[in-house]
Amino acid sequence: MPSASELKIRINSIRETKKVTDAMYMISSVKMQRAKRENEKTRPYFNALREEIGELLENIPENRNRYFKNMDPEGIRGRAILLITADRGLSGAYNQTVIRAAEDRLKEHDDFLCFIVGEYGRQSFAAKKLPFVPDFSYAAQFPTIREAQRICTDLLRYYNSDRVDQIEIIYTHSTALGAGDVKRRILLPLERADFYGSEHPELNIGKEYYPDPDTVLSDIVPPYLTGFIYSALVDSYCSEQQARMSAMNTAGKNAEEMLKKLQIQYNGIRQAAITNEMIEITSGTKALKSRRKEKIPEAVS
Repeated sequence: MPSASELKIRINSIRETKKVTDAMYMISSVKMQRAKRENEKTRPYFNALREEIGELLENIPENRNRYFKNMDPEGIRGRAILLITADRGLSGAYNQTVIRAAEDRLKEHDDFLCFIVGEYGRQSFAAKKLPFVPDFSYAAQFPTIREAQRICTDLLRYYNSDRVDQIEIIYTHSTALGAGDVKRRILLPLERADFYGSEHPELNIGKEYYPDPDTVLSDIVPPYLTGFIYSALVDSYCSEQQARMSAMNTAGKNAEEMLKKLQIQYNGIRQAAITNEMIEITSGTKALKSRRKEKIPEAVS
């Protein structure tokens, strides 16, 4: 059984750890709220791009744009995955869940190129000796539009050069319950059904596109993809912070339970020590009284 001093050291250590978990919980909460605010600011712009693409598709009945290729699954020569993970752990099963989803896709096809956002995912793939693009090294912390634009540019470099015919994205969608859902979506080629036209079709009458609708469409799609990637980065980032908040909250509750048990154990040891001291004092007092009684008769005689 540990001594009272050892228990005291352990209690103080757990209290300090709980301070750290509580601080990490608050930091993750602030980060998540800030990311959500930044995403809301850009949402109207990318929604407008989506609507404009829908209008352009109405003017291109027989669309043969390179971003809207109708690919036969058997004819796809190369595939790519944009996998979004975190930069570090301490976030429950957040990283493991999304990495497992990517590994399942790798088992289905052996021609995947993996573009991984987040240091945790890259280290995990390296440790398992799974293929990924090593010079694609973007951080998951504090996603920005500029970073999403660079990621989009790198992916389009592979797509436009026909090194891959299909690009899909795997990320974690944040939910109100805190447990994120893994989402997988084809990023390229795009589907016409994913877009819609203007809410006011009468405003599109007489609209002209220079030099032609197909060229304008090719210029609009990259910014739209940037917006989608940015939204996925923010969504994953918020899900990561929610997972970390949940993990830190659980760690804090476990620390409180441990502190209660250790405090009871410490109090028991202290009480036993005090009881022993009282017994020793009482025993000593009785012994002194006995000696005094024995000495008194001798003095009288």
